[in-house]
Amino acid sequence: MVRFICYPRCTTCQKAKKWLDDNKIEYKFRDIKLDNPTTDELKEWHKKSGLPLKKFFNTSGLLYKSLDLKNKLPTMSDDEMLNLLATDGMLVKRPILVGEDFVLVGFKEEEYRKI
Repeated sequence: MVRFICYPRCTTCQKAKKWLDDNKIEYKFRDIKLDNPTTDELKEWHKKSGLPLKKFFNTSGLLYKSLDLKNKLPTMSDDEMLNLLATDGMLVKRPILVGEDFVLVGFKEEEYRKI
């Protein structure tokens, strides 16, 4: 069973959830705003995803913009970025789909189909 980490009011998360439900994929749901990812979880997901750490940031979020992260991220270390992401789930790009040997960040139907 996969873990589906999302923010229920996010329209992209709603589309991903509908896709999972329509395709009868079992998942364990987690609200990212109520149950923020830890630094250790984010480290593991980053490693499994194969993505640059910057791809884990919700760049369209209000918090990202208010903290001026567009200008700050380039000078931050991975540890600093991970610790920052762990402070608030609204900084994290969503949804996140976590499986045994993969992590998908955001919702792209073709990526979900591959799992």
